[in-house]
Amino acid sequence: MPLTTPRRSALSEQVISELRNQISSGEWPVGSRIPTEPELVDQLGVARNTVREAVRALAHNGLLDIRQGSGTYVVATSELAGVMQRRFADADPRHIAELRSTLESSAAKLAAERRTERDLKQLDALLVRREEIWATGDTEAFVTADATFHMAVVAASHNDVMTAMYADLGEVLRDWLREDIGEELTPEAHMDHTRLVDAIRAGDAEAAAAEAASYPFMCCPERLTGAEGRDRALTSGG
Repeated sequence: MPLTTPRRSALSEQVISELRNQISSGEWPVGSRIPTEPELVDQLGVARNTVREAVRALAHNGLLDIRQGSGTYVVATSELAGVMQRRFADADPRHIAELRSTLESSAAKLAAERRTERDLKQLDALLVRREEIWATGDTEAFVTADATFHMAVVAASHNDVMTAMYADLGEVLRDWLREDIGEELTPEAHMDHTRLVDAIRAGDAEAAAAEAASYPFMCCPERLTGAEGRDRALTSGG
């Protein structure tokens, strides 16, 4: 990704923009280590100090985490995503689950009304991929596969604002899922999403909304309190 020669006063901003694009496009996914400083110097054709300034700026904005002796890692896909992650780091897990339920239920309802054949093909493929990764027992890979599937459901709503908001909350929701599942994938934590895809395909908005709303509480209803947890367990089949 060599850069054209810009005005010197705009060089730092151009490097920041290029690095941000690598993150937002998914070229450097959340959790990955970005190229080293010398590698970025070679790729961008700019001075080491310019690269260092750009990396520090993105770290300050919450997209990157500079770990001494280890490297620099992507921790958010946008400045807003970084803010969201810091803002809700200590939030009540139940409140995160309720937020996810509200967003995904609304998105699933719209997806059932607006989905295209392309959306359905993607959901089918991601559903298969999700199950394949579950079978491997790789927890972190499953978290990523599950998040990608749910992001596709939201995208199928064809509501750009809702999709952008969900994406910015992505790492917050992934953190919740990691905690909810635990260190190992167990049968109790498995959630079959086939009925959700079937409802979206059938255009059944109410069924899709209800199915999506149940997922955040299916794994561990004991994390809710009293009768609420018992009711969730009974209605979700957990």
